[in-house]
Amino acid sequence: MSYNWGPFFIVPSEKLNILSGRVVLRERFDEELLQKELTTLGYSGVAFKATNPWYYRKKGTGTWIKIGESDNRENWFSVPWDTTNLENGNYQVLGQMHVLVKEGDKELVIFRQNVTEVRIEN
Repeated sequence: MSYNWGPFFIVPSEKLNILSGRVVLRERFDEELLQKELTTLGYSGVAFKATNPWYYRKKGTGTWIKIGESDNRENWFSVPWDTTNLENGNYQVLGQMHVLVKEGDKELVIFRQNVTEVRIEN
């Protein structure tokens, strides 16, 4: 069984998908579901750090372009994104949540991603 602990896209709200100008991308994950996932995988460690790099691409293209990266969990892994130079249209935003887990003297990194479709209208 797999638990969907995230990441969950929340910029600037979970319902907004039309972006314009300067925006702040934010994402979160569910600590309780993460612990259940770790147990399912056979680990009993503690998550001690998380990093979330952000990417975008025009919908229908293959290459992702990095927007930025954050390890600031208290600020929802926020990264600013200036869309003013992008042509209007449909895009995909990719958040990759890397969580470092410590179990005794061992460290493990687990990873999940979230792809969200947005529309740029400048």
